[in-house]
Amino acid sequence: MIDIKKVREDFDAVVAAEARRGIDSVAIAAVRDLDERRRALVGETEALKARRNAASKEIGKLAREGGDVAAAKEEMRRVGDRISEIDRELSAVEGDLRSALLAIPNLPASDIPTGADSSANVEVRRSGEWKEPDFKVLDHIAVGEKLGIFDFPRGVKLTGTGFPVILGQGAKLQRALIQYMLDLHCREQGYTEMLPPFVVNSESMTGTGQLPKFAEDLYHCQIDDFWLIPTAEVPVTNYYRDEILDAKRLPIKLTAYTPCFRREAGSAGKMTRGMLRVHQFDKVEMVNFVDPQTSFDQLETLVGEAEAVLSGLGLHYRVLMLCSGDMGFSAAKCYDLELWAPAEKQWLEVSSCSCFTDYQARRLNCRFKDPRDGKTKFVHTLNGSGVALPRLMVALLEQHQNADGSVTIPEVLRPYMNGQEKLEPIA
Repeated sequence: MIDIKKVREDFDAVVAAEARRGIDSVAIAAVRDLDERRRALVGETEALKARRNAASKEIGKLAREGGDVAAAKEEMRRVGDRISEIDRELSAVEGDLRSALLAIPNLPASDIPTGADSSANVEVRRSGEWKEPDFKVLDHIAVGEKLGIFDFPRGVKLTGTGFPVILGQGAKLQRALIQYMLDLHCREQGYTEMLPPFVVNSESMTGTGQLPKFAEDLYHCQIDDFWLIPTAEVPVTNYYRDEILDAKRLPIKLTAYTPCFRREAGSAGKMTRGMLRVHQFDKVEMVNFVDPQTSFDQLETLVGEAEAVLSGLGLHYRVLMLCSGDMGFSAAKCYDLELWAPAEKQWLEVSSCSCFTDYQARRLNCRFKDPRDGKTKFVHTLNGSGVALPRLMVALLEQHQNADGSVTIPEVLRPYMNGQEKLEPIA
């Protein structure tokens, strides 16, 4: 959540920043007013408690001297009643203030473009240029049918739409991609691998910003109040919730493979063919805990680490800097990595790399002791997909497709596939 001190001390700047994200000033004013009410109540109750403590001493002295203490005791009873009344109101105000803060997105970084939607995003760079082959590239569904690697109808039978079955050499390719990414991150980029739970509690979902904002897009196990994770970001980032990290360990870099589950209740009408939008998918995630002074530089490093996955696979991609209105709720700055899908004739997002500044850390209460001044401060968190598998599979099948319907396996994956060089059509 945003720092309440910023709202208190620089209200106009916060309003201006949130306006770039389309947030009305009324929401910020509500936070300010609730904070003022909370502080007024705290001040009043502290004054009353000090008054009661002083009066208790006077009453005791008066009683020892044989004086009449009835009036004084009656006054203190009224003071006690008022303190109890304030405590009840304070509890309600603090609950309302937290709810109001949780509903406000992170402040966007000053150097990102301002805009309401993806049309204002800026292309930063792209890797290579796509050259159309001298044959018609089949889309991933058609080539997948030739290869015998997808079964969408039986996935619907087992569960429902958006839960595909991946078969044979397709399943093997999926495992190879996951292992390749984890090895790249851990062996070459300094990450520690985790295998976290795939379900988490509500506090974890709140810590990374999925709750309360995106509850309808998540799968909820109501009996246990557990949630199926939409990304490994949730359990991995919450790993250090309510902890003070050793500054000497920063940056801490963790990576994890998990299946991910997203209802995406508001996605009707968007592209849903085949693997383009599914409700269960595999993803490798990278999470960083960093010194606040280095977080935006570390974001550039993180983007490069995600790019290394795509360049290693020999894929044509581009990097976009997202505008203020297209970023995720918790992000201050975000880059998307998109792969070109030649048969789909569109760019497909496979990774979002974000710097959250201290927004998540405030929810998580994740801090470090700054050796420069000895103060305990919130860390900054970052995360990026390295990368999501469904659309990666789409682009790989289409970009590395051959005229005979086979698909060339990138060299970096062949050691994980017993030296296999191509996915061959089934007889």
